[in-house]
Amino acid sequence: MSLTEKISQIIESKRSLFTSVSDQIWEFAETRFEEFHSADLLCQTLISEGFSVTRGVAGLETGFIGSFGKGSPIIAILGEFDALAGLSQQAGSKSFNPVSVNGNGHGCGHNLLGVGALSAAIAVKEYLEENQLAGTVRYYGCPAEESGYGKTFMARDGLFKDVDVAFSWHPATVNAVMNSTSNAVIHADFKFFGRSAHAGAAPHLGRSALDAVELMNVGVNYMREHMVDEARIHYAVTNTGGLAPNVVQSEAEVTYLIRAPKPDQVRDLFERVVDCARGAALMTQTKMEFNIQGSCHNLIPNLTLEKVMQQHMQEFGFPSLTDSSIDFAQAMYATLTEEEKQSAAVAVGKDMARRLAERPIADYIVPFSGKVSFMSGSTDVADVSWNVPTAQCVTSTWAFGTPFHTWQVVAQGKEEYAHDAMLLAGKAIACTAISAIENPDLIESAKRELTETLDGETYESLIPLELVPPKMMLANK
Repeated sequence: MSLTEKISQIIESKRSLFTSVSDQIWEFAETRFEEFHSADLLCQTLISEGFSVTRGVAGLETGFIGSFGKGSPIIAILGEFDALAGLSQQAGSKSFNPVSVNGNGHGCGHNLLGVGALSAAIAVKEYLEENQLAGTVRYYGCPAEESGYGKTFMARDGLFKDVDVAFSWHPATVNAVMNSTSNAVIHADFKFFGRSAHAGAAPHLGRSALDAVELMNVGVNYMREHMVDEARIHYAVTNTGGLAPNVVQSEAEVTYLIRAPKPDQVRDLFERVVDCARGAALMTQTKMEFNIQGSCHNLIPNLTLEKVMQQHMQEFGFPSLTDSSIDFAQAMYATLTEEEKQSAAVAVGKDMARRLAERPIADYIVPFSGKVSFMSGSTDVADVSWNVPTAQCVTSTWAFGTPFHTWQVVAQGKEEYAHDAMLLAGKAIACTAISAIENPDLIESAKRELTETLDGETYESLIPLELVPPKMMLANK
């Protein structure tokens, strides 16, 4: 029996377990640092499958590590399970239909992500056990990827120092091995404090914190002409200081995400944003304070591991699709705007886009390209990739063209094809991990590549040492 056949057999024998855990996490839909039920379910599943579990790692209440085996090599498999606020949606619905108004929803598929990674870890564990192989497999339960950067806290605290190689994946609309880098990011809050007054009777006695927020935003917007093309800066006003226009706002707050391709570039941009905030405070005679909420580095790809993962993905292929799956995917595709459809078509080419418009689930494996691509978003997997060779794949959990962070993603979170794609990712990761365990030269080659790519740079977390993850247990109770 080949490796792919063996791993497929192991994972398929536990399909009902994996789909049940994924669907339960979909129901929990817990956001950053509050994933208590999701984390507990994953921990209990790991324990029942023979893993030892350490909870509360790196100060993260919902962070944990499940471990099995002894000695080297040490394989890390990364799992996520956080949802997004404001994306509540009925599963299986063909139109926007929230379960609860402004409720949470798995709009990035992390209910699938965490369990696909779980299936890989369990498959590697069973393979090690059955073949009496030395080595350790660890499942890293990583909270708050969407906003909070759980893996960055783990990396800062050295939890990957003894790991040899790491693997992850992400839900998507195609099946492919990732070979890309990304933007680094710093997330920070800026608070302004002024003086309230009657805006009609005595405005001269007031100092508007909201004016300071507006002036800061204007200053940052003027920066956009003078930064590298790949950089991104986004903001949201999180506290306007009240709802009464006849009261000068004594406090106001804005939160910022600052992105750039390299850590030193994002640090420089962040300092310029801070200067804009200082200038706004001076102009309005208010006081300003800022706090970094989180950050992550840019992603470092590893061609050595990616080639092996690609080979295994091709051997598996995508599972056969049922008529009901195709019908539902067509309904999802029909909800997209023409602009969204055209954007998706550009990514796959005209011929493939025409095919997928008729049958909108990508049931093929994208050929591997040795050319490194760039994604303008960010991921805290990046901080792992600076410390250990890391490979990732994506699989077709959603209909072609489905935009990330939308109700359509949530609606598809329990579909049969989503489960199939989730387990395809688990199988590909498990096979790649076992290939690394059985081939020490592969691990050494991956480590050499990482050293060469970094070219003398070393990892230094962008999160300040004094920043600790928030404690949410009391709020949860």
